[in-house]
Amino acid sequence: MNPLNKKTKVLIATFSPWQKGKRLPINGNLEPMLDFFVPKVRKIILIDQVYPGSDFVMSRIEVYENGRKTKVTSLSWWLYFLYPFLKLTNYGGTHTPFKLRDFLSVIDQGVKSHEKFDFMIGFEAINAIAGVFLRKIGKVETVIYYVSDYSPSRYRNKWFNKLYLWLDRLAASHTDFIWDVSTAMQPARIKAGLDSRKSAPVLHVPNALYPVQIKAASLKDIIPYSLVFMGTLGVENGPDLAIESLPYILKKFPKTLLNIVGGGNSDLERLKKLVNKLNLEKKVIFHGFVSDREEVSITIRKFMVALASYIYISGSARLYGDATKIRAYLGAGLPVITTDVPPLGREVEEKGAALIVKDSKVALAEAVIQIFSDNKLYLRLRNNAIKFAKNNTWDNEFNKAFEKMSKIKN
Repeated sequence: MNPLNKKTKVLIATFSPWQKGKRLPINGNLEPMLDFFVPKVRKIILIDQVYPGSDFVMSRIEVYENGRKTKVTSLSWWLYFLYPFLKLTNYGGTHTPFKLRDFLSVIDQGVKSHEKFDFMIGFEAINAIAGVFLRKIGKVETVIYYVSDYSPSRYRNKWFNKLYLWLDRLAASHTDFIWDVSTAMQPARIKAGLDSRKSAPVLHVPNALYPVQIKAASLKDIIPYSLVFMGTLGVENGPDLAIESLPYILKKFPKTLLNIVGGGNSDLERLKKLVNKLNLEKKVIFHGFVSDREEVSITIRKFMVALASYIYISGSARLYGDATKIRAYLGAGLPVITTDVPPLGREVEEKGAALIVKDSKVALAEAVIQIFSDNKLYLRLRNNAIKFAKNNTWDNEFNKAFEKMSKIKN
């Protein structure tokens, strides 16, 4: 049974960068969560802990009541003692004044509210730990530690990394539930020192899609011998590898085109130089950054095969996290070729919708050639991709999580 209703009150503490007065979509779980909760519950207080480097430094408070945003407010006056320290450290990276702000802002909003919250959802350990404090003083009923990003080697500074792991263990062992976006997180957490006997129950709450993203093109509309790489274009995500594999593919299938959907001036400049170096100007199409999720889906669904050619980097968060890019590919009905970096890749391979290869240009090219050469394999991968993504919506995943929690508590 889903415990949410029109009497439910929810406190959410999350993080976002803000530039030019707008929240940037780096935290891809927040907007779907608001879309899920706003029509279902009586009240939501959202504490947005702005990233260092944003337009402003104090947490932004948004209040939603009875299906709509009713106000945007700020923290209590006493927290502004942190303001000069936040301004001094308002640049990229993690800084102690910001973490102190995060903890105190959750306490501030919980204490000054005249209501008790049924659920507190804390993105990042510091927010979840503050939620545990609110539970102890009777301001929160159930605390959820929502983990969208984890790595046992997240920080190069050993002392800071130990602190990060300690905070994660503290949150994991004192909250009521852990929502991990990947099944690889809890084993890594235990290996890093968490006592599994003290851990809160762990629920796999994967990233998901909106219904408008789940639609495949008809076979007659698929462009033959077309590849697509979509998403952020940093080297670690593998767009360079996708380009470097193309000369090998062209020897067998000279009509092949690689479509790159994504932005970032420095990344695009690097990739265009690589394309020029390999004389692939007529074989690589740059579509740029597409912000609208439905437009992205429409753009990519006409291509034949999708690439998620992540590069293996020891300790990378991609070894433990979810891969929203792969989910978007599957929603568009695309067979996927990925490396063994993202845990989701192995799950999708088991479901028959993906091929996993080593992070090398030759291995990637061989997998593309294999699919282009075997229509039965292509159709099998495509049909399994459509089947995998069919019910992978945000509403379904969040509803299942609350139903599971209700069963565990009862």
